[in-house]
Amino acid sequence: MGALRLPSLTSVFSASSARSSLLLRRSNHLHVRKLTSTTKVFANSSPVTEVAPPPESNQKQSSIQEQGITPRSQDFNAWYLDVISMAELADYGPVRGTMVIRPYGYAIWEAIQDYLNLKFKETGHSNMYFPQFIPYSFIEKEASHVEGFSPELALVTVGGGKELEEKLVVRPTSETIVNHMFTQWIHSYRDLPLMINQWANVTRWEMRTKPFIRTLEFLWQEGHTAHATPEEAEKEAMQMINVYTKFSYEEAAIPVIPGRKSRVETFAGADRTYTIEAMMGDRKALQAGTSHNLGQNFSRAFNTQFADENGQRQHVWQTSWAISTRFVGGIIMTHGDDTGLMLPPRLASVQVVIVPIWKKANEKNEVLGAALSIKDVLHSAGIKVKLDDSDQRTPGWKFNFWEMKGVPIRIEIGPRDVSSNSVVISRRDIPGKPGKVFGISMEPSVLVPYVKEKLDEIQLSLLEKATSFRNSNIVDVNSYDELKEAILQGKWARGPWVGSDEDELKVKEETGATLRCFPFDQPQGGPKKCLMTDGPADEVAIFAKSY
Repeated sequence: MGALRLPSLTSVFSASSARSSLLLRRSNHLHVRKLTSTTKVFANSSPVTEVAPPPESNQKQSSIQEQGITPRSQDFNAWYLDVISMAELADYGPVRGTMVIRPYGYAIWEAIQDYLNLKFKETGHSNMYFPQFIPYSFIEKEASHVEGFSPELALVTVGGGKELEEKLVVRPTSETIVNHMFTQWIHSYRDLPLMINQWANVTRWEMRTKPFIRTLEFLWQEGHTAHATPEEAEKEAMQMINVYTKFSYEEAAIPVIPGRKSRVETFAGADRTYTIEAMMGDRKALQAGTSHNLGQNFSRAFNTQFADENGQRQHVWQTSWAISTRFVGGIIMTHGDDTGLMLPPRLASVQVVIVPIWKKANEKNEVLGAALSIKDVLHSAGIKVKLDDSDQRTPGWKFNFWEMKGVPIRIEIGPRDVSSNSVVISRRDIPGKPGKVFGISMEPSVLVPYVKEKLDEIQLSLLEKATSFRNSNIVDVNSYDELKEAILQGKWARGPWVGSDEDELKVKEETGATLRCFPFDQPQGGPKKCLMTDGPADEVAIFAKSY
């Protein structure tokens, strides 16, 4: 996948002197300059990055193309990259497949961290940190683990100018080094359960990359726990996938489908993998989070044992679970539209933006004074608010800019609003006039509850819209031909399944779809015929093309 280097926002709208003329400009696209270089980062073809030199004259600058966000329906991938660029979420790093997460993008990750960190601690987990470099011999100890990760490993063979005695793996995940340390910390049943989490970066040498979704290096949290019994480990694995599910619905407004992975799709080294699967705006599936019941696979490989209450030596039972910055990409692709990003209020670093409007110089102080007062009132009420009082951009430009950045609510205030002690409020999730309300009182007793109510409505509206879209694009099938037709139409196929690993791989080879999960929420009515083998099937499975 070739890609241009992400550009910066540069163009502005012409000056506007009245709200009526500003409203006419609202439908205009915010424009960006796209560099004419052939940057090959995030491409499978070459590790070389060719970057054109910066323009050296106005003549060169004028030759740079300007264009708006690509419509989603026209080219979903180009739209996605445009939104990341124009909303200032990330930029490409100098090494192929890496990215720089910019402050506005990192703020979304921080909001995810804030929620999950609290939930992890509420469920008895403690944060800690493990080294990034792992001896290669650790990876080799668990056979299926090394087989699963070997193609993605980044290795260090030279350190301090000398060949290393043992090559080191740059952390792709931490099960191996965690077990090495657990073996030193766990001796008795009194040491269990041991439940930790770390916020870290990991490296996986992906060949086909996409910002946030699949990068050479990414950020995540990874939880690791050790237990005395298999029942405790299973309860933990289920508890954490439920935490992820609750977060997805209540904070991200993404209606994920939680379920169990097939044997083919199970994490390398796990007995069972649980997942939350999300439908993106192009109807592809995104594995948004996973929780693994590791059984005793790693504890046997590393001899992680404890003395039980009878003094007998036992191997511990373990879990691991993770969510990464891939979730940021999921938010973009679930809620965004042709205008740009659309953030759920509970994850937005700016929930309300205030845009002051004045025509004459003598109106400026009065309007700004009222805007500052509104900002202070909302901030004191715990609302994340920003006042855009810059003189360099017109109100029309600001309207488009903040809509493109996905801010849930915009408050407009001009001289007439100051005179009437009211404001105009626009919702990001309802475009145009239907989403705009005039004459909302500035009085804190009115404005604060109104804004909070609208933020809650937007949060719910985004979830309902995403749920409706998901449900309308899942097709119930009862035969392989019906499955193939559903996938051909770009939909998810849900049907009875008891097929073998070979049957599952056949579906992937012939349709490009994979078995996403066996949903926890199964239909009632007893066994049905497997869509592939006609044998009795107790469960339905979901198949879809995915990221």
